[in-house]
Amino acid sequence: MSAIASVCVFCGASPGGDPVYRAAAEAMGRQIAERGMRLIYGGAKVGLMGAVADAALDAGAEVIGVLPHALSDKEIAHTGLTRLEIVGSMHERKARMAELSDAFIALPGGAGTLEEIFEIWTWGQLGFHAKPAGFLNVRGYYDGLRGFVDHAVGEAFLKAPHRDMLIFREDCVEMLDALGAYVPPVVEKWIGRPEL
Repeated sequence: MSAIASVCVFCGASPGGDPVYRAAAEAMGRQIAERGMRLIYGGAKVGLMGAVADAALDAGAEVIGVLPHALSDKEIAHTGLTRLEIVGSMHERKARMAELSDAFIALPGGAGTLEEIFEIWTWGQLGFHAKPAGFLNVRGYYDGLRGFVDHAVGEAFLKAPHRDMLIFREDCVEMLDALGAYVPPVVEKWIGRPEL
């Protein structure tokens, strides 16, 4: 069991096409607050990003946003956070969020959300950290992705223990419980590595 004080949430700057996504973001923010955890996220006031931050703040959580300077100039910065850190680039943003966080959750989102959580997963596979990462599979949003990851295992591009590093849950409570119970695998990264 790992002690999780700070949870990083990656999610869309869009609210999505169904109100269920916003409701899930708000539920996650509240649940993080109720457990006395700190929310780390991308620092914007829009879409699911704003929803998770506002819900966590309203429930009494500390919320830290990390936003690249170029995006803060577009007037999407959330000005009501506990702390907003402005960094120079998207690379710095991801590194800082990873540094501040003990666990990572992807709510529904687009390319940016996927890129962020997949980089965290890759770092875990390479042994750069032992922090858990999961997908909140709201209304089956990540079913196709889960199937693809299974396909990658079947085609020998991914080891099963590395697939199993990704936690998929439909419920906020179950997700945070699973993150807290996470035990990282002990397995070599390379698959079928030829002798040099």
